[in-house]
Amino acid sequence: MNIIVAADKNWAIGNKEGLLISIPNDQKHFRQETMGKVVVFGRKTLATFPQGMPLMGRTNILLSTDPDFTIKGASVVHSIKELLETLKNYRSEDIYIIGGESIFRQLLPYCDTAHVTKIDHVYESDTYFPNLDELENWKITADSEEQTYFDIEYVFLKYQRTDEPKVAL
Repeated sequence: MNIIVAADKNWAIGNKEGLLISIPNDQKHFRQETMGKVVVFGRKTLATFPQGMPLMGRTNILLSTDPDFTIKGASVVHSIKELLETLKNYRSEDIYIIGGESIFRQLLPYCDTAHVTKIDHVYESDTYFPNLDELENWKITADSEEQTYFDIEYVFLKYQRTDEPKVAL
């Protein structure tokens, strides 16, 4: 499984239930990676989508502990166990975990690839992604040329797990 995330120098990913910054080229990269694939996210991440609706052109799976939560255009699962069972219907390489913080932390052990837009800036933030540079079992296997959006520099990094991820139950 894949994770895709944009993070600042301190691995911050959001503030006050919103993104830190919207970089058009990062949004294009996200669309190219996830179009036609399976995206997994939580309710707070859903709220950041246009009109708060699931993403078009993808299979949307929302993880929520609220047993009554439903949303048109997405499957809703209520536990990691139920999610992992649902994900068995898809190829692992076609699954992208897209947020937020809690979902990332719960599912990182099951992932083998992380697509990280690393932003060379520090933002005010209240949500973070695990620092892959400090985890011995994650290594950078690809990086892009440095990109610039106004005065913000960023790179696209690909991290690979060096050990085997957890296997779905």
